[in-house]
Amino acid sequence: MAGHKVAHATLKGPSVVKELIIGLTLGLAAGGLWKMHHWNEQRKTRTFYDLLERGEISVVASEE
Repeated sequence: MAGHKVAHATLKGPSVVKELIIGLTLGLAAGGLWKMHHWNEQRKTRTFYDLLERGEISVVASEE
């Protein structure tokens, strides 16, 4: 059995630059989604208080 060479995939260590880019991308995406959610909640709260101040809605149950 002469020295047969078998092609094996060589495993390399993690690529630091690649992991940084992936982490940065995922972080920015998650941060953007969180900000969009926060702005939406802020808009709903602002709309609620505007309607409350104009008297179009009330937080007191009306007696009928």
